[in-house]
Amino acid sequence: MKQVVQNYKSGELAVLDVPVPGCKPGGVLVRSAYSLISTGTELMKVSEAGMSMLGKARSRPDQVAKVMQSVATNGLPATYRKVMGKLDSYTPLGYSLCGVVEQVGTGIDEVKVGDLVACAGNEHALHAELNWVPKNLYARVPDGLAPRHAAFGTVGSIALQGVRRGEPQLGEVALVIGLGLIGQLVVQLLVASGVRVVGVDPDPVRCELAERLGAAACGDPASAAVEAAVAELTDGHGVDQVYLAAGGGSNQPVELAARLCRDRGRVVDIGKCRLDLPWNAYYEKELDVRFSRSYGPGRYDPEYELEGRDYPIGYVRWTERRNLACFLDLVARGRVDVEPLVSHVADFDDAVETYRRLKDGDLKAVAVLFRYPQHVVEAPAAEVAVPAVNVRPRPARATRTPVRLAFVGAGNYATSMLLPHLAQREGVELSTVVTTTALSAANAQRKFGFAQATTDLDAVLGDKAIDAVFVVTRHSSHAELTRKALLAGKAVFVEKPLALTEDELAGVLAAVEESGNDRLQVGFNRRFAPLLTEARKRFGARTGPAHLRYLVNAGRLQHGSWYLQQGTEGSRFEGEGGHFVDTASWLLGADPVSVYAVASSGHEGGGDIQAVLRYPDGSTATISYVTSGAPGFPKETLDLVADGQVLRLDDFVRASVYFAGTAGRKKWVSSRLPKARDKGQSAELAAFVRAVRTGGPMPVPLESLVATTAATLAVQAGLAGGAPVTLARTR
Repeated sequence: MKQVVQNYKSGELAVLDVPVPGCKPGGVLVRSAYSLISTGTELMKVSEAGMSMLGKARSRPDQVAKVMQSVATNGLPATYRKVMGKLDSYTPLGYSLCGVVEQVGTGIDEVKVGDLVACAGNEHALHAELNWVPKNLYARVPDGLAPRHAAFGTVGSIALQGVRRGEPQLGEVALVIGLGLIGQLVVQLLVASGVRVVGVDPDPVRCELAERLGAAACGDPASAAVEAAVAELTDGHGVDQVYLAAGGGSNQPVELAARLCRDRGRVVDIGKCRLDLPWNAYYEKELDVRFSRSYGPGRYDPEYELEGRDYPIGYVRWTERRNLACFLDLVARGRVDVEPLVSHVADFDDAVETYRRLKDGDLKAVAVLFRYPQHVVEAPAAEVAVPAVNVRPRPARATRTPVRLAFVGAGNYATSMLLPHLAQREGVELSTVVTTTALSAANAQRKFGFAQATTDLDAVLGDKAIDAVFVVTRHSSHAELTRKALLAGKAVFVEKPLALTEDELAGVLAAVEESGNDRLQVGFNRRFAPLLTEARKRFGARTGPAHLRYLVNAGRLQHGSWYLQQGTEGSRFEGEGGHFVDTASWLLGADPVSVYAVASSGHEGGGDIQAVLRYPDGSTATISYVTSGAPGFPKETLDLVADGQVLRLDDFVRASVYFAGTAGRKKWVSSRLPKARDKGQSAELAAFVRAVRTGGPMPVPLESLVATTAATLAVQAGLAGGAPVTLARTR
């Protein structure tokens, strides 16, 4: 098997072929799927190995003391041979991974071959294809948690133990100094505990990341903004606790901790920073200085770690292993999000080059993962169900004129992109607007002429005079409001997304089946855009597979946007991605059968996303959803290539079709630029109102709406699992 090693004397890094470890009693043999590089601890070790002998001695005075003691005991020649022999040997790297149990040792009965486990330990969770891991240093990975995320288990346990040592309480304010990998995890754990957090780091990118992950404010240690934020959040008293997650030789972190901590506050040292405590400052405030020892109780105890002797839970609630399991559970339940921390995923064979890039600063990263070859560990097959539409719809009656509409929600999109079209349309009456706040309902009533404004949804759903309900609320409420409106017998227009989970999607279809009411439209408006519909018509029918490329230059959101509340409102792609999946499927004339998705990191919502959709006839659609692009570049560009022809759409202001066999001559170009981008909202609303009024078919078949929603959810599932996701049709 292969393993990453380092020669501490020369600094050489290598991937060596070494024997497979034996599966001893009391542990399991684990085949690695992902292992995590600790960009703090491991890089410090790699950097030290590259120093001169004098530099090594200065960096490790504790080891120098041991050498001097050995000289006094064994003499200089014997000590020299011993030290040189130890230095001139290969040592392992790594201590945090996720893998599959390949063999179970005697005495182990809580896991079996094939189980996915997270492993810890700088002697047992190494950057190697196979590791033997004793009982108390692994934990089973919860169902649904991606292996790449479970690989954070050890560093997550370190952060979790540090937070436990701080004993945070609801409503407190904490200061986290150092926003590297451990610091970012500490921030999220504190936020999950009901603590408001101020972060400190000289790197503005890390500060921005911490704020996206829940910190109230972050800044440079020398910035007055940090002290101002602490003063504002604590009424000038100072923070309740400080977490030192910084490294290096500066004494600035402990001095800053004393300055910003309240009287009798707690200071917890998690990282390895200089601790020259300013006596007066710490004495006058009677600060409680605490140390957090790695993953938790059991660390450095050979009886616990090697012999598997657990501590009774009544005496030691949180041990190494229980911390590991707890952190995995937090990630699985979405209370901690590690995906934004992943700066780079490298193939295991590229380990030496990856370390070099990290050491030289070519690769700036919070967290880096090694991905092991797929033939070593296959990712479990992933599926997202595409529920069948098994319903006998009741005959849709034609409504009287005007068609009476109710709006649930009157936010920016409703008031700028939907209501202006409906307010001017003949044969439409804006009957009632429902909002959670009375004033927003009153504003919508005044601007668009609603007959009534209310906060009572049930009254609207029970009003037989209302023909259709528009659901234009935050994403987390779409599925439930749609379900209620369908059961009330209303035609429903719901803005995307229709649902954020498979269960929510199934719930909507259950309401359709129960009520026989399939009068549903989701706001996928781009297929109605005049420019695109004309280009599709000009392109004509195709005979062979097609490839579609869709670049969405989504751009960054303003700080504080509710679109970034992934825990409650879903990811940004789950909210918007249905637009682009629907457009691709409409142009290709089919629904996708599988999805493969990858993401970079460092941007909101988990990074720039590349999603490849495969269709039954071999066609593919690649959707690039990016937030890191230049704001001046067009938001949406699309190319469709098939049968020697190319359709090009430029941000809904220009379209063209190139025909086969014309030496590059354009077949058709949109004759004029429209005054404004028309993305199809007006035509979509006209089609919906017409279907409600006449009782005719809805603008988009329900089967297509379901397939698009399932494919959008599959993108998120693919990002989490790192493998293609099959869209499994149910019957």
